[in-house]
Amino acid sequence: MKPHNLGIIGVGQTTYVTRRDDVTLPELAREAAATALEDAGIEFKDIDGVVFSLALDALEGIEGGEKWCAEALGGYGKPFLRVHTGGAAGGSAVHTGFFHIASGHFNCVLVVGSEKMGETPDAQSVLNQIFDPIYERELAINAVNMCSFQAVRHMKKYGTSEYHMALVAVRSRKNALNNPYAHIKKEVTVDDVLNSKMICYPLKLYDCCPRSTGSCAVVLASESFIKKIRKKKVAWIKGVASCTNSYYMGDRMNGSCINDYADSEALFLAAKKAYNMAGINNPNREIDVAEIYAPFTSTELAAVEALGFCEKGESGICNEKGIFEMDGEIPVNPSGGVLTANPISATALARVAEAALQVIEKAGERQVRKVGTAVATGEGGSLQFYTVTVLSNKI
Repeated sequence: MKPHNLGIIGVGQTTYVTRRDDVTLPELAREAAATALEDAGIEFKDIDGVVFSLALDALEGIEGGEKWCAEALGGYGKPFLRVHTGGAAGGSAVHTGFFHIASGHFNCVLVVGSEKMGETPDAQSVLNQIFDPIYERELAINAVNMCSFQAVRHMKKYGTSEYHMALVAVRSRKNALNNPYAHIKKEVTVDDVLNSKMICYPLKLYDCCPRSTGSCAVVLASESFIKKIRKKKVAWIKGVASCTNSYYMGDRMNGSCINDYADSEALFLAAKKAYNMAGINNPNREIDVAEIYAPFTSTELAAVEALGFCEKGESGICNEKGIFEMDGEIPVNPSGGVLTANPISATALARVAEAALQVIEKAGERQVRKVGTAVATGEGGSLQFYTVTVLSNKI
């Protein structure tokens, strides 16, 4: 499929925190939406439709929260669609908005993701229910150890160490200090990470993301709409793709080259398609910055390899060399990433929003120099659903 001329013209985020007792879910969602519309220079009446990213209902304590939020987001009298692919929902929602406009039936679409994870006293017990109830749930698989399995496999296959994972945590926490929306703002050292509480080997407390409440929104528009409102700075969407892995965790444990759990193969396939759509042949040279969905340090190590920023097994060494630092060859997660804020329904959308801010040079103190092209990813379910979005400052 050839790219269509459409892009992101407005970005809005709330701060990400543990709880927000001062607002309802619709009010929280509207905060980010109103900010994005203001950034775009338009009003709710100007949008043609709404795409709403909402993951697990149980996290909000509401069944079908999109029903409650539709009017608050300007959906009354217009098309309104909820998207749910777990943590990847925000990325899938952006792609849905993209295809809305690419179809020719829409000119301007509001994409919003909102999460009140603080409403549940135990998010982990909710997330544990995503696994196969017959063969796998009895083995006590959960959202933490599913990633620890990948970490152990990566360590065995490539010689990756806990030290390499700690470097990811140190960089992410440092970057988050420059992000006014980040949930976790505390600089740590490698020793701090290595000495933090063991959660599930080899993942320690500082290797893991927080549970966050917050909202994110972006405004997508066609080239004709952008010209009409005379918007100058646009994050043009040059490539989109997604890929789905097997539902069963056991299918990834056989060490086959087709679906070896050490490697994020589905992310690799999604990236390959998105790069092809965007005309990118050498991602390690043509991508200037990346916002990667990585709720654990080990997840990022596999992701940068899948995205083509280095060869398989070399991500640990690349972190040692500082390649993914703010002043490195390919800065990764200048926002601090998921390790410093994880409002599940909005997390992948925040990756796209942050990438958009980079290409239009509105990222403030977390701005990377000379960004022309950025990539954002999403990851959801049992590391099952992946999205890749390529953005550029050139049409």
